[in-house]
Amino acid sequence: MKIAILSDIHGNLEALQEVLLDMESSGPEAAVCLGDNVGYGPNPEEVVTIIRERKIPCVMGNHELGVVREDFLTWFNPLARQSLLITRGLISPETMEYIRLLQPSLTYENALFVHGCPPDSITRYIFNVPDTILMKILRQSDQPLCFVGHTHELGIITSDGTAIRREGLPRGLTRLEPGLRYVVNVGSVGQPRDGNNNAKYVIWDSSEDVLDVRFVPYDISATAAKIEKLGFPGINARRLF
Repeated sequence: MKIAILSDIHGNLEALQEVLLDMESSGPEAAVCLGDNVGYGPNPEEVVTIIRERKIPCVMGNHELGVVREDFLTWFNPLARQSLLITRGLISPETMEYIRLLQPSLTYENALFVHGCPPDSITRYIFNVPDTILMKILRQSDQPLCFVGHTHELGIITSDGTAIRREGLPRGLTRLEPGLRYVVNVGSVGQPRDGNNNAKYVIWDSSEDVLDVRFVPYDISATAAKIEKLGFPGINARRLF
């Protein structure tokens, strides 16, 4: 089965729409979302509505947590906090309730899906986890493959049970080897921070154990203009370019 994995859309409707068009041509049979559909961007309501209408399973991201939990706002830097306060005014009560019910992880096709770090951390960045700790996490996991987001950067972590290898995840096809354990960072649809401004997502062929990393151009200027018009911090727009 081919499964599209999307993460960190961050209210970027233009990026999501182009990714969905790309999915029509690339042919995944299902999709999973790794959270942070809101925050930073101008269209959180529209993005969440699309995810819900398409019945795409989704986990809780740290920005969702910041929207529904007042006490969690202090976790964010001042500009991200300001963005979340604006975001709260852009989403409906129905969307707020949907966000509130999101879970920190899910499993599908014998893979684990989580926003930050396995097994179920919403906030922990995978690059901050020491190799020794990550090795233990992977050994204890029931699933040999985990997909994460949160960093806005593509990457792949491989474990053979004795060592951890961390690498970038290149555009195009990457084959997963049997007997190894992996953590795959699928990058960001709505705000990549890897030096390339295309929207990023990954298609996983669970039958062939192959990843297809997709780069999708979109109208960045349109998104940036809406961000500025709504009074979000200027860096939210500048980062897109």
